[in-house]
Amino acid sequence: MNPVSLLSEIISIPSLSGEENAVSDMLEAVLRESGLNPQRRENNLWCRSGSGPAILMDAHIDTVRPASGYTRNPFSPEIEDGKLFGLGSNDDGGSVVAMIEAYKRLISSPQPYTLVLSLSAEEETGGKNGLEAVLPEIEAAVGPIRFGLIGEPTSLQMATSEKGLMVLDCEAVGKSGHAARGEGINAIYEALPDIQWFRSWQFPDVSEDLGPVKMTVTQIAAGTQHNVVPDSCRFVVDVRSNACYSNEELLGIIRENVHCSVKPRSTRLQGTSIDKAHPAVQRGLSLGLKAFGSPTLSNRALCRFLTLKLGPGDSARSHTADEYICINDIEAAIDIYFKLLSGLSI
Repeated sequence: MNPVSLLSEIISIPSLSGEENAVSDMLEAVLRESGLNPQRRENNLWCRSGSGPAILMDAHIDTVRPASGYTRNPFSPEIEDGKLFGLGSNDDGGSVVAMIEAYKRLISSPQPYTLVLSLSAEEETGGKNGLEAVLPEIEAAVGPIRFGLIGEPTSLQMATSEKGLMVLDCEAVGKSGHAARGEGINAIYEALPDIQWFRSWQFPDVSEDLGPVKMTVTQIAAGTQHNVVPDSCRFVVDVRSNACYSNEELLGIIRENVHCSVKPRSTRLQGTSIDKAHPAVQRGLSLGLKAFGSPTLSNRALCRFLTLKLGPGDSARSHTADEYICINDIEAAIDIYFKLLSGLSI
């Protein structure tokens, strides 16, 4: 099955994040028919070939739910003016089929490394039954991964760095009382200095590609009725790290500067970067690719080894109605993946 036909088949099978079983079944059968001997954990699939230090190619098979503005059937692939329309075509089906084809071409001749192809689940929701669950199994089989190529829509340019994410649940505590009597301690007023701190504080280390750490208060809740002084004010802070700090370092600095309680939902989605002197980046530059910093999160945040994000499609089309990918970009991605990794020494 050629890459465009395979992508059309993928689009036609709903694969919402956490519900990828049917598309995983189909892809497992396709990989077996190609003689690739896929392994499976939950809805994640992976194949390996070769020997020596390990390189990972990963793209995700899940999608978000269709946006409300769709004018086409999101699960009915349509080709029009060189574009393939359908949910997940751009994010991340184009990378999935391009990586499958590039993997087959790469392993057709000896490479100086073990190449692993990973088709992972639950990327869109950051679920723990995605790449994070299967990486230990892969590394138990092939040894520590030395380099990873993460397929995402980057307009076929190299995202050498990527912002991380940490969501904080904060609470300022006061004392309830009757509003008319001026009693109690208003938790909203207690929260205001901390909210202002989140708004104005600037972390000193700024990334060349990603800029500064960005903190945004995005939700707030307090009070039970108009005449009761609230004894609790809860608010949520979205923190986008810039690879200059780990999430744990940011959390420590935040707690030193605010009075409210601060509880992270997770610290595992780290900001990442790879030095432009890395052989893979240098190879990409020699192919005419450009390096940039990506504001969007991907499976790269789960990898504790050097990674590069690169794939067909435009990030601006991800999660939008009437999503599509240009068919020419898929073939171009296959060629770039092949040239980037062929004979690569790590």
